[in-house]
Amino acid sequence: MIEKIISWSTHNRFFVWIGILLIVVGGVWSVMTTPVDAIPDLSENQVIVYTEWMGRNPQIMEDQITYPLVSNLQGIPNVKAIRAASMFGMSFIFVVFNDDAEIYWARTRVLERLNFAQKALPQGVTPTLGPDGTGVGHVFWYTLQGDGYDLGELRAVQDWYVKFAMQNVEGVSEVASFGGFQKQYQVSVNPNKLIYYNISAMDVANALKANNRDVGGSIYEMNRMGYMIRGLGYIKDIRDIEEISVGSNKSIPIKLKDVADVQMSSDIRLGIVEENGEGEVVGGVVVARYGENAKEVIDRVKERLGDVEKGLPPGVKIKIAYDRSNLIEAAIATLKEALWEEIIVVSLVVLIFLFHVRSAVVAIVTIPLSVLIGFMFVKMFGISLNIMSLGGIALAIGDLVDAGIVMTENAYKGLVKAVLKTEE
Repeated sequence: MIEKIISWSTHNRFFVWIGILLIVVGGVWSVMTTPVDAIPDLSENQVIVYTEWMGRNPQIMEDQITYPLVSNLQGIPNVKAIRAASMFGMSFIFVVFNDDAEIYWARTRVLERLNFAQKALPQGVTPTLGPDGTGVGHVFWYTLQGDGYDLGELRAVQDWYVKFAMQNVEGVSEVASFGGFQKQYQVSVNPNKLIYYNISAMDVANALKANNRDVGGSIYEMNRMGYMIRGLGYIKDIRDIEEISVGSNKSIPIKLKDVADVQMSSDIRLGIVEENGEGEVVGGVVVARYGENAKEVIDRVKERLGDVEKGLPPGVKIKIAYDRSNLIEAAIATLKEALWEEIIVVSLVVLIFLFHVRSAVVAIVTIPLSVLIGFMFVKMFGISLNIMSLGGIALAIGDLVDAGIVMTENAYKGLVKAVLKTEE
């Protein structure tokens, strides 16, 4: 079989050159379009369902949230396994699909079941899908730094400006904020005053909900003109909260400030984030979408950061804490270095021992062509270019070198014997 291929190639050089040209074009196209990353993605093809019901213990979460959801998620096509975990105030369900299932098709099927399962959950509890990323999707970290700004102000800049701008970058699944203080209005109710005014805690909660909204009215006509009437009720500062009426005593309205203290404070923190042991920081984690080219996503994120910095408050700057593109570029540079080193070694070995330029060219040309064929198969099977795949190609170059030298030497010996027989 091999002899027939060699014979056909010898007599059809034009088609051989066409094949080489196609290999070069296909290999270069595969290199340009294959997703590039530093770490191989070994995570399962899964969809995460997250449900929050704060203040409930794990047993209640298991009985009223996790079990009903898992029961309704049974029977989805191409599902390999369903795993669940219940903890204080939170429920996580991992729906693992077969490897050949398309991820966004899987998310759609899970979302369809969640719409039906909503009826079995307590009122006000809404399950949500996790981001369409993987465990190795954290490709870029950044922090906010600014002299004269506290952690609460920096966190507000991150949550209400930087985060929204970064989420619009193509290929970004989510931007997760970390560190700092999340500002909130806190109402500290005095139970003794509630008893004195005969007001329940539920009355206070309902009053807060009812007074933090705008309401629409009808149309008032005057001089053949129609005027829209609406009531403005959104809370803007602490004074608006303090003036909310929670009841009445002898026709005198009782305001919230009469039974509670209102202040601006931070949410409860369960941990802190430090950078290099130099103190707390505020920042965000950019999560790339499933199957995206990590290198291109990082480049687009860096480009957007330049535009975002123009709108930051005076003195606030964005600092890059982790950038995976450095590792990606190092892995690609290692492959290039190994490729050139192998080509030089092969050239020297063939030229020194055979002292034949055309034989050296044959061995040298097979190396890049074989590497390009390998990239074509990487693209065909949906594998990303990472440390493992690039390292495998670099190691395979050594086998190509041995085979090229041995086959060239055998061919050279065969030609010498043929020439000697002809002379005899």
